[in-house]
Amino acid sequence: MKNRIKYLLPGALLLAMLVLAAGNVRILTISYENGSRSGNLRYGPWVYRSNIKDGIVGKVGDLKITSGRAVLSGPAGESLQAAEGHRTASFEDGVTVRRGRVTATGPKLVYSESTGLGVLEGPVIMIQTPDGKGGNPVKVDARQMAFNVETDVSTSTGEVRLVSGDQTGRAQKVYYQERRGLAVFSMPDGGKVTLIRTRKGGRSLVITAPEIRSLTRSKKLLATGGVTLKDGDITTTGTALYYDDATGIAIVVGQPAQSVNKKEGLTLRSGTLEQNVNLHTVRLYGRLFILPTQSFAVKGG
Repeated sequence: MKNRIKYLLPGALLLAMLVLAAGNVRILTISYENGSRSGNLRYGPWVYRSNIKDGIVGKVGDLKITSGRAVLSGPAGESLQAAEGHRTASFEDGVTVRRGRVTATGPKLVYSESTGLGVLEGPVIMIQTPDGKGGNPVKVDARQMAFNVETDVSTSTGEVRLVSGDQTGRAQKVYYQERRGLAVFSMPDGGKVTLIRTRKGGRSLVITAPEIRSLTRSKKLLATGGVTLKDGDITTTGTALYYDDATGIAIVVGQPAQSVNKKEGLTLRSGTLEQNVNLHTVRLYGRLFILPTQSFAVKGG
């Protein structure tokens, strides 16, 4: 029994250390410049004010939150020090959130140490600058945006629009992994996501589906749940679609997939179709195609 305890203790200690580390990531610190802090010294709430723009600075995890006013509060009857891990902070009077290459602005943010989520109320504008490898900035507009301090994930809701280069996606919800540049567009209300790729000459490529996943840096797409691809006079439908902007090739699978060229009066049906959006042609895909779902899988968040 003694030997068994001896070997179990290191694992238990490691687990305790991991839990403590995760909790520390969520602990918020607030500082202020050219302003004041007021409120009950022991129990709060503490009210921070600053006479300068972005004079209030909140730091938690890798998030930096700035504003002109903030209120930190905890559960009733607990001192703010004892309540660490269960406190709530409200930032107001013009809020800016920064993390890595991401900057987001909105009128108000509420952060909960219990959940590790900072919810920025809208209208919200988020911009992610390119990583220096010739990419495009990513811009997101939404009614609300939630930041997870334990991951690099932001989740936008309410009439979301994401723009990256010549791509514009519209949905009710967008889950975005910032470092990978993976955006998952969805419609919890049962509607369809619309993604438009604007091309020279005014002939845009329009993809609609219940869910679309986009790798914004490599400009690759995966649409599932029943898709429609409209390219001028050509409309192609199927159950799923993979598109690579570098090649201009879209692979549409279905039972069967169908492509209709309205101008030419032609219809093509097959289990898999290949559409070249640069040449505006569609042909039968003559070999087995497996959707690269793993490349678009949500990882670690």
